[in-house]
Amino acid sequence: MQNILHKIFEIAVWVQGLIEEKAGEKQGSSMNSSGDTQKPLDIMSDILVEKHLRELSEIQKLVSEEREEVMNLNDSGRYFVAYDPLDGSSLIDVNLSVGSIFGIYENDFAGNDIVAACYIVYGPRLEVVWADSSGVKFFRKIGEEFVEQGIQQLQEKWKILAPGSKHQLWPEYQKELVAEFWKDGYTLRYSGGMVPDLHQIILKRGGLFCYPETKWNPQGKLRKLFEVFPFAYIFEQLGWDAIDNTGKRILDNGYTKIHESIPCYFGSNSEIKKVQQKI
Repeated sequence: MQNILHKIFEIAVWVQGLIEEKAGEKQGSSMNSSGDTQKPLDIMSDILVEKHLRELSEIQKLVSEEREEVMNLNDSGRYFVAYDPLDGSSLIDVNLSVGSIFGIYENDFAGNDIVAACYIVYGPRLEVVWADSSGVKFFRKIGEEFVEQGIQQLQEKWKILAPGSKHQLWPEYQKELVAEFWKDGYTLRYSGGMVPDLHQIILKRGGLFCYPETKWNPQGKLRKLFEVFPFAYIFEQLGWDAIDNTGKRILDNGYTKIHESIPCYFGSNSEIKKVQQKI
C-alpha cells in the first residue's frame, strides 16, 4: 500500500506541472464516459495517472472516470484502483483549486471492498490526504518533499454548508433541510469542485457537503467508484459519517455499472443526524 501512496506523490507533482503548463491554453471540450464535459486537461491527466499506476505490480485492475472499460493490468495484483484524474477541471479557468481522487479496493469495486482512499489538492499549495485502516494522514509538499501535517481535532458540529446542484431541481426535503441550516447560521462554502469543498470541511474540522438526487439526475450526479466511495471511506476513518438519500451508509452500497452515481451526504456527526431525521 505504501508503494501506491508514494506513486500518488509522484502523480501529484506531475499533474500539478501539467496544470501549470496547460491551464492558459484554450480548452475545447467533449463528453466523457460519465456524461460530464471533458477538457483536454482531463484527458492528459488521465493518461498521466494511468502511466504511473501501471508501473505498480500490486495493482490488478484500473478504472478511470474518463474511460468506458476496466483496464486489466496484473493478474497477480492485489488491488483494484478507481480514480478521477482531474476533479473540478472547469474551475481551472477561474484559478480555483482542483483535485484528483483515488479509491483502492480489494476483490471488487463495491463500497465494502474499499481498503484505502486518497485525494490530491492542486491549489496555492500541493496537498495529499490519504486514508487506510490505520487512520487519515495529511501531507503538504514543502520544497521537494511531502511532509506529514497534523489534522486538528474534529468537531461534532461546524457551520459550513456545501450543497450541490441547482436549488430549483432539489427534492422538497432537501430544500427544507438547507433552509433549516441557513436558519441555524450556516455559511455557504461551495465552489463546484468536490475535492476543494470536502477538503475545506476536513481542514475546518466539520460541516456538511451534499449532492442529492434531482429532477435531472434522479440517481444523483457524483460517481460511486471514483468520487463517493473514496470520500465516504475517508470521512468514516475521520470518525464522521457518509450516507445516501435513504439514510443508508454509503459504503454498504454495491454497483452494477462502473459509472453509476448516487445521492450523497458527507458531514460531521451533528449534521448527518439532522439529515437522517429529514430524509
